[in-house]
Formats: sequence, C-alpha cells, structure tokens
Amino acid sequence: MAQLSDDCFAFGGPLLLVDDVERLMFERVSPVTEIERVSLDHAAGRVLAEDLIAPLDLPPFDNSAVDGYAVCHADLDPVAETPLMVADRLTAGRASVRPMRKGEAVRIFTGAPIPARADTVFMQEDCRTEGNCVIVPAGLASGANRRVTGEDVRAGAVALPAGRRLAPQHIALAAALGLTDLPVRRRVRVALFSTGDEIVEPGSRRPDAALFDANRRLLAEMLARLGAQITDLGILADDLQRLESALAAAAQDHDLVLTSGGVSTGEADHVRAAVEAVGKLVFWRVAIKPGRPVAMAVIKGAAFVGVPGNPVAAFVTFVRVVRPLLLRLAGALPDPMIALPVRAGFSYRKKRGRREYVRVTLARGADGSIEASKYPRDGAGILSSLTESAGLVELDEETTRVEPGQQVGFLPHASLIG
Repeated sequence: MAQLSDDCFAFGGPLLLVDDVERLMFERVSPVTEIERVSLDHAAGRVLAEDLIAPLDLPPFDNSAVDGYAVCHADLDPVAETPLMVADRLTAGRASVRPMRKGEAVRIFTGAPIPARADTVFMQEDCRTEGNCVIVPAGLASGANRRVTGEDVRAGAVALPAGRRLAPQHIALAAALGLTDLPVRRRVRVALFSTGDEIVEPGSRRPDAALFDANRRLLAEMLARLGAQITDLGILADDLQRLESALAAAAQDHDLVLTSGGVSTGEADHVRAAVEAVGKLVFWRVAIKPGRPVAMAVIKGAAFVGVPGNPVAAFVTFVRVVRPLLLRLAGALPDPMIALPVRAGFSYRKKRGRREYVRVTLARGADGSIEASKYPRDGAGILSSLTESAGLVELDEETTRVEPGQQVGFLPHASLIG
C-alpha cells in the first residue's frame, strides 16, 4: 500500500495554486511498490514498473520499405539508365539463398529481407522491364527505401521507460520485441463514495427535494479510465460520526479515498470535520474555478481527496487534483496537460490569482482558423455544459480578461479523461 506521512506536505496559505498542487504531489507522494507480471492482453492502462530493455533489434534485418527492385548502388550509372538482370524474387518472409552479384537486381516486396550486397531499392513504378532485365533510372540516392537493422530500436536499448502508462502502441512494441508479458505496478486501490442527504441512487424512489447521484458515476468512470481498482461505498448521509467511521475504515486498505460533496463551509458540510477527526487535513481550498472547495488529507497513510458536489466542479477538480495524484500513486511518469492554441470567439473577465476553466465548443472560422465559443450556461451544476461542450479553455492566474480574436489554450475533453 502507498504510504503518505502526516508531515509530508508543506502547503502554505489558505488558497493553493494549481501548479503547486501538482508539483508537491509529485515530490512528496510515493507510488505503490507492489509489482506483478501481466500478459499483453491485460496490460492496457497499466504502468510499467521497470525499464523495458529490447532483447533484439527492430527491425531484426535490413528489409525493403517498398515493392520494387533491390540493387547495389555501386553498379548503377550515375547519369543514365542502368539495365540489370533480375536474378531472384523475394516476398515478405523469404530470404535470399545467395548474395546478389554485380549487374544483378532482385525483385523484392515490402518487408522482405534485402539480399547480401544490395543496399538500395527502386520503387516498381519508377522502373520498366525488358524480358529478364529491369531498367532503373539514374539519380536515386544510395540506401533509398531500405529499412536498416535496428533503425527502430537497438538491442539493449530502453524500448519503454519505467512509469510509462501502456497504450496500444506500447503493447504493440512489446509484441514486436517478442514479449508476452510485462512487469507492472499493481493498480491503485480507490474507495469512492458520495455524501449528502439530498442525493439518492438512480433507480430508487426520489423524494421531491432529492437529486439522483451523478457524481459517483462520473468519478468512477474517470477512475476506471486511469486504471484504478475501485471500491464503491455508495452514498453516506450528512452524519459526522458515520463519516468518521467510513473514512477511517476505507483508509485501512485503500491508497486513496475519494468523496464527492460536503467539503464546503456550510453547517451541513461534515466531510472536513470528519477528515480532521481521523486524519490530517493538508488543504481544503485551491485557487481554481469551478471547484475552489477541494480538500486533501492524509488518513492512516492513505490519501484523501474530497471534491465539490457540483458536477462540473467535481469534473474540473478531478482533472486537476485527483488525476495527477492518482498517476503519481500509480508510479506513472508526469503527464502534463498541454493546451492547444485556438482563437477566442468570446469575451470573458476573471479575477487575477486563480486558474479558471471555461467550457467551450469549437468551430472553424471563415479564415479556416479554429475558434472557441463559450458555452452559454456556465453554472457549476449544469452537467449538460460538459456533454454539449468540446472541452475547456484554460485561463492562467495572471489572465484577467479575454477578448474575441485572442489566442487561448484549449484542453479537449478526450485529453482530460484518459
């Protein structure tokens, strides 16, 4: 189990900047230590625990990048066409049985091993044939259309570094190296529950003053996409003693306890008090909008994060607080979010000193540039503003206003939830 000491953080001030949250998490949180081997069939989304050292060269032999004719460049006339005798025909998976002789060419297909002495491949459409000969033009550079042994990965090199979250392309590389399983860190164990007397399970009877619980499903899906092992503890009422007991029990066998709701300053918001009773509060406000009331704590060596109850605020704080913490616990390499430049098609004002995220849609302007339009309803409780937007425009702490035509940074939803 990942362990966080009660004095491992040094956050100062009542409002913490987003960059400080991520930096201190990376510096002060230790990843889970247990390692297991999993087959390639089950490696997607897992975090590689050790450097993957290539056991062979990729490609393991020189081969043709095109369908055409393999030749020795030294045999060619530098200024005129050269006729060559076609001595063999090689398809992928078939190797030549003898070196190519002077004045010969070999008909070759993509992926086939290049015969000894050959070093260049002409594309078939650039050549013409006359009987048993092929006529090749002048001017092709030596080594053209040849894939060289080890040009992709050299034997003994680090093919994938420890900490890489394994995506399909990484698994493909491992397969190309002949591997069938990989060492990965165990999944981060996350206990998840919602709080509040006002929320009920979908499918149950909903009192007039109640809402169906959407946040727990939102958070569970985002946790799953990051490879977490989730224990769903349901909904807890706004009862201080029950919250204390639930938090203490969940921290015993989980790396992270994640709750939604109850972290604000209202009289019925008991999560903060419960956390302080069983653990140590690290921070409870971040300079971010939406989502300022987000709490982090250490409970019996486990991390705790409480995100706001409004769904958009829960989404944004998950992305900016929970996601980097979870990846750090999983032992993953840093995965900074890089905002893409787009043109603002809206005006906006904000306070200096906090990071803000504006929900936007995208369209192509008359000049071909991508333009972001602000979603018309921006309340933190409007869940449809997430389903009807393409992503978030990120405005840093120093920005105070945005005008139409200004360049802004765009974070697509797909980059936030994977």
